[in-house]
Amino acid sequence: MKITSIRLGRISVPLRTPFKTALRSVNSVEDVIVEIGTDGGNVGYGEAPPTGVITGDTTLAIIGAIQDHIGKTILGRDVEDFEPLLQAVQGAIVGNTSAKAAVDMALWDLYGQLYNIPVCKLLGGGRKQLVTDITISVNAPETMAADAIKALKRGYDCLKMKVGVDPTLDVLRLKAVREAVGQGITIRIDANQAWTPKQAVRILNQMQEQGLDIELVEQPVKAHDLEGLKYVTERSFVPVLADESVFSPENAMTILKMGAADLINIKLMKCGGIYNALKIASAAEVYGVECMIGCMLEAKISVNAAVHLACAKNIITRVDLDGPVLCSEDPILGGAVFDEKIITVSDAPGLGISGIEDGKVNWFWDTSALA
Repeated sequence: MKITSIRLGRISVPLRTPFKTALRSVNSVEDVIVEIGTDGGNVGYGEAPPTGVITGDTTLAIIGAIQDHIGKTILGRDVEDFEPLLQAVQGAIVGNTSAKAAVDMALWDLYGQLYNIPVCKLLGGGRKQLVTDITISVNAPETMAADAIKALKRGYDCLKMKVGVDPTLDVLRLKAVREAVGQGITIRIDANQAWTPKQAVRILNQMQEQGLDIELVEQPVKAHDLEGLKYVTERSFVPVLADESVFSPENAMTILKMGAADLINIKLMKCGGIYNALKIASAAEVYGVECMIGCMLEAKISVNAAVHLACAKNIITRVDLDGPVLCSEDPILGGAVFDEKIITVSDAPGLGISGIEDGKVNWFWDTSALA
């Protein structure tokens, strides 16, 4: 199965409501789609969101990385020569993890098709279903409480609350949400690097002292501040999840060795795809540190790839794969079924994506441009 073509397109999917964090506010998913074709007619799909404030990857950067570097590296090669192919993707260009992730997942898709097996089973997994949380954007306390109630009515029992915009309001935000939803609902929070280490400890401990029962806090301090992350981990009553601090297996190993976090968040867009995500999961297994699987604002193709990984690895105990349910429509055919909080993986070979609805992708480049 030789790679004979690569095609790039753009997709735009409106969100149900604006998505607001301490870092940004957006109204739609605007992703790059990758389609890799083979001499046997098989097609593998990948996707990359431009999340410049986190990964540094813009739309044009993703496109350029694939057009000028990654695409040229893999074109004409055999999918069966799989690990060298994945290594070539990672070595084709420095950084550009989202572009690498999109191509990586398309290759896994093709490899599963080559052996007629779903990627999750290819990785040894047996889970068929996952349960995801849903993200509540940062807003005024009363707005977040109302949004939390709406999420409960949709069937969710685990809420991820965005905080960090005006930290003086964060305790009030969580108090309003807890009072609205009552006990028995899991609440986790994501500060998106908004706090200083001392500020984080004060806010988190105040939340717990008020009985708000926070399951975990995601990335309370700046990504580069590993000493600050460790400071919070050692002093906070709330377990700390490292997210933006983990862009590679090497980052994960440093955090694990330091004891700088209680948990590790794996995101394909940060680490460059399934190939490196497996290394992070293995490192976490060695240290006995549980992982969350997360996503950016992404449509179903890339989140579906994360579903396959999560179904295969028991060290992944928490799921934050709500990208598709935050969207107002799903133009992607096949793949995992996202029925609100319940995600059911596909039994189809590879990643199970069969195509995209007509007219939903603006295809703008293919490998004929390399000729």
